Amino acid sequence: MKAPALVLVLLTACACGTSTTPAPPARQARITWLDFHGVRLPLSDLDGPRVLDHDRAKGFSHTREGALLAALHIGVRANSQWGPTVFEPTITEQVVGPDAGRLLEQTRTTYEESRQEAGLPQGSPLGKAYVDEEAYRWESYAADAATVDIVSAGPDRRGTTVRATTRIQVVWRDGDWRVVAPLDGDWGNAATELKSLDGYTRFKE
Repeated sequence: MKAPALVLVLLTACACGTSTTPAPPARQARITWLDFHGVRLPLSDLDGPRVLDHDRAKGFSHTREGALLAALHIGVRANSQWGPTVFEPTITEQVVGPDAGRLLEQTRTTYEESRQEAGLPQGSPLGKAYVDEEAYRWESYAADAATVDIVSAGPDRRGTTVRATTRIQVVWRDGDWRVVAPLDGDWGNAATELKSLDGYTRFKE
């Protein structure tokens, strides 16, 4: 993820001939990485998430970088893979839009079908994902709404790395970024296979 650009402040001397010392440049964000059940996710000390609790992620800065991190963290957690203790509150509290209810319904159905097929206890996670979040590309950004394409990579059944890009919309609401549910509540409608990272920005280590 790109760190915020340095802010250069130019202070001119006043008419009386005195001068002032330029303000120091803005501090760059420190990025660390979290292993979220096999998915590597970036964390920023400036842009969030500021709250990590019970596999939930909240508290993102009202900035471009905060919007990107919110799209990534909330989008990943709004998935049946982690079980209802994660996807239920994530979708209920952090996903908005006309298809949010449909997304919750479909995620519940997918989870239950996968859980029964794997013979897992009710409420348990479905297992690790083994996915890398590799890169992103902005589609649009404004103060209270943004759209970003996020690239995920992982092995297929033959062990070959495959990539897909998922378009995620976020809006600033009630003091934090929220993800807008995909069309018909289906992430498949927002994802496409990707052959090249040309035009995308890689997340920095």
